[in-house]
Amino acid sequence: MFAKLERIERSFEDLEKELAQPEVFSDQERYRKLAKTHSDMGEIVKVFREYRRLTQELADNKELARDSDPGIREMAQAEMAAIEERLPELEAKLKILLLPKDPLDDKNIILEIRAGTGGEEAALFVADLYRMYARYAESQGWKVEELSTHDTGSGGYKEAIASISGDKVYSKLKYESGAHRVQRVPATESQGRIHTSAVTVAILPEAEEVDVEIRPDEIRVDVFRSSGPGGQSVNTTDSAIRVTHLPTGLVVSCQDEKSQHKNKAKALKVLRSRLLQLEQDRKDAEYNEARRNQVGSGDRSERIRTYNFPQSRVTDHRINLTLYKLAAVMEGDLDDLVQALVSHYQAEALTRQAGA
Repeated sequence: MFAKLERIERSFEDLEKELAQPEVFSDQERYRKLAKTHSDMGEIVKVFREYRRLTQELADNKELARDSDPGIREMAQAEMAAIEERLPELEAKLKILLLPKDPLDDKNIILEIRAGTGGEEAALFVADLYRMYARYAESQGWKVEELSTHDTGSGGYKEAIASISGDKVYSKLKYESGAHRVQRVPATESQGRIHTSAVTVAILPEAEEVDVEIRPDEIRVDVFRSSGPGGQSVNTTDSAIRVTHLPTGLVVSCQDEKSQHKNKAKALKVLRSRLLQLEQDRKDAEYNEARRNQVGSGDRSERIRTYNFPQSRVTDHRINLTLYKLAAVMEGDLDDLVQALVSHYQAEALTRQAGA
């Protein structure tokens, strides 16, 4: 492990020298790529240097612990105890930082939330989750752009689709894909009975044109008039777009914009991301079959989380984590859930690597 870390440190130092060259700075595209690589390596180099510094201090204190002066020996032993407590933490962090990176982690995402069982109550929960993720994105300094919503006319959504862009969005939200269950008393329930509803969340890495090429002959574009809930007319022009990807049968509709061109651009953005996810799911399936391991297969039919309003409880079933802070979670306080999931899947990856 440490030979690999030393190679990374040398590469990091070489990059620093390269970035200082005037000819590199004058080529902004090259500079941007090198700067990103340098930034990605920065954390692991920082932790490695701290580990090496403490290892040297430990060796120095072991020498001092043999000093004839009892005061110096006592001081050295105290410092040794503190260092020996810190070193395993740094070593564990280095192992995680050395794990192979998911190439999609740096990507922005397409967030898709759809009502499942539960009728209007499920549609209302779609709106609640959409707001929850938007609030979390805001807390992270990310940008949320609404792409498409199908509202029910009573505050809920049959479907809500948005793009979220920022720093490493997919790396934090990729574990949110799955079935989310809500248990609460609907406002219309006069007997106070708890109803159970479900919605599905899909987190798709946003695909660039370089990631997924869509040829014009692979799609059919239909134009129609936008309409609101209950057939209410939204506008009087044929600006809504339905794009059908002929090879896969995927269909994306968008009618939120008054411009046909903008609706088509948004629909293609969603289509590219769905196609990228299809390819990713295919690779996951191959990997899982080869390893006989279903962890991280991306099966969205599995119930992953329950939001129980009477008990103010949210439970993530994959990691058996229960938090009694549902109000805060619904306001976008997802850090505890997100970090616990990231740590869990990092531990899974370390176990697989150790057994490989």
